[in-house]
Amino acid sequence: MGVVDFYDRHPINEEQILAALRRQGRLPGRVTPEDLFDLDQDHYGGLPAVETLAKRAAIGRGSRVLDVGAGLGGPARFLAWRFGCVATGIDLNAGRIAGAHRLTRLCGLERVVRFVRGDATALPFRQGVFDACVSQEAWLHIEDKAAVVAECRRVLRPGGRLAFTDWIAHPRLADGERARLREWMAATTVQTLHGYRALLAESGFTEIEAEDRSANWARVLRQRLQMFRSLREDTVARFGQARYDEYDQLYVFFVGLVERGKLGGGAFDATA
Repeated sequence: MGVVDFYDRHPINEEQILAALRRQGRLPGRVTPEDLFDLDQDHYGGLPAVETLAKRAAIGRGSRVLDVGAGLGGPARFLAWRFGCVATGIDLNAGRIAGAHRLTRLCGLERVVRFVRGDATALPFRQGVFDACVSQEAWLHIEDKAAVVAECRRVLRPGGRLAFTDWIAHPRLADGERARLREWMAATTVQTLHGYRALLAESGFTEIEAEDRSANWARVLRQRLQMFRSLREDTVARFGQARYDEYDQLYVFFVGLVERGKLGGGAFDATA
């Protein structure tokens, strides 16, 4: 399955967010950024994880921030609201970008948050135009990770910061399991912790930090599986039993890999 198809079929989407807002009585009517924060963070760790990433990237008021693999734009909106930065999100999926635009207008952040459809391996921006680049669990979908790292280095100003999280492979991850990750969730390649560190150094980044967050992510992933199952009735009603079963099977497979120490999570930051 390709990454565009994977996210076209993803159960966390604009429709789901709008339906939740209607159930909460916030639509029709004015929606604030805070109204979205429990609904639009399609990554691990929620808002505390975005806060941590912002600190790693030294994001502050007026910072020019690029979110690579922005999806529906939840982190970019939160960063602009929380830190007073100007955020740009880029993603390959046209539907996610369109949804990100609409949700951003809905909560009134369109003056400080914008989105661009584009390829992370060939960023459509000039050299040195950003103070910080961030990303959360998006680069497993990109085969040429060296190109993404190099492009982030190119668009950062001297001294700018890159901070990202991604899934990492441990030595026991088998070839067959890698193939299933590719087939089921468009995980084209899964890098190792040391592999990412080497790519950052090769691209000219300095002050490189690489942290294994696998133990924490195992707990978060188990909680997400439980949350997904708690929403079974709503998910089946909107997407059908087959789609629910498909994602339940994927979650169980993913949790198993992490709990058996074959797959994990890493957090990285570096200076351009």
